[in-house]
Amino acid sequence: MDNKFFTILIVPEKVAKVRRLQLPRRLLQISGALGIALFLFSIYLMVDYINAKNKMGEFRNLREEAKNQKIQIRQFASKIDDLEREMTRLRQFDTKLRIITNLEKPMRGAKGLGIGGSSRELEQSLLSPGIRQELLISRMNHELERLKDETSLQEQRFIELHELLENQRSLLASTPSVWPTRGWITSGFGYRIYPFTGEKKMHDGLDIATARGTTIIAPAEGIVTFVGTEGTYGKMLLVNHGYGLVTCYGHCSEIFVKPGQKVKRGEKIAAVGDTGISTGPHLHYEVRVNGVPVDPENYLLD
Repeated sequence: MDNKFFTILIVPEKVAKVRRLQLPRRLLQISGALGIALFLFSIYLMVDYINAKNKMGEFRNLREEAKNQKIQIRQFASKIDDLEREMTRLRQFDTKLRIITNLEKPMRGAKGLGIGGSSRELEQSLLSPGIRQELLISRMNHELERLKDETSLQEQRFIELHELLENQRSLLASTPSVWPTRGWITSGFGYRIYPFTGEKKMHDGLDIATARGTTIIAPAEGIVTFVGTEGTYGKMLLVNHGYGLVTCYGHCSEIFVKPGQKVKRGEKIAAVGDTGISTGPHLHYEVRVNGVPVDPENYLLD
């Protein structure tokens, strides 16, 4: 016999009458199928939620990683910029050494020195929307390769200088390559407006302003050839360093050496003053090569 109904008996605890509830078999089958479907759908939603949550976590990690990489790239670009500045300083130092030693022979490949852009362009690129990380890395690699090539060329130039200087130690010791005193350059080498007449006039040295009595040292080995008072220079002295190099020190308040005395680099020779025609305490410092005044800054290495 085909049972089309299920009978459910409900027996109350305190009521004697038993209730009967008949449910169609098909209804129960449909309800069971819906229940199973609902259960499976709930499991699907739960799994999908867990996957979405994991993906959100991965996305946050990737975003944090990208942020850290951007910071590292910016720091890397800044370091490249520091290297570029250091190479510029070395090129200037190299140029001064070559002026001092009169080394003028061109070196093969030297034309490549000083060519290239600033790595600040890399840092600016980081702020540009849509810039690709691969492009930034490519640019930085290009900058590093350029600096590597330039460093190699600069190393060759320094080796060349080292070999020359090894053979010219006497010349180097006699070259005025350090500051005779420390202060502020108030007037450089070249034409200027003369403060006492308002006329344009050649200034043959450097005016280094500092406190009266500040020590003046010999910038190189040499022999004192003159000590005395000379017109607008006031109290002054001359030191002959040989090789056609002579240094002059004007407006001194005191002079501690005598003509014919040999001095060494760093030895105290005078004190800053404002003797002669002067607007205030300062040292007038000249470098003369074969009697012709030249820019003293070309000889200052420190």
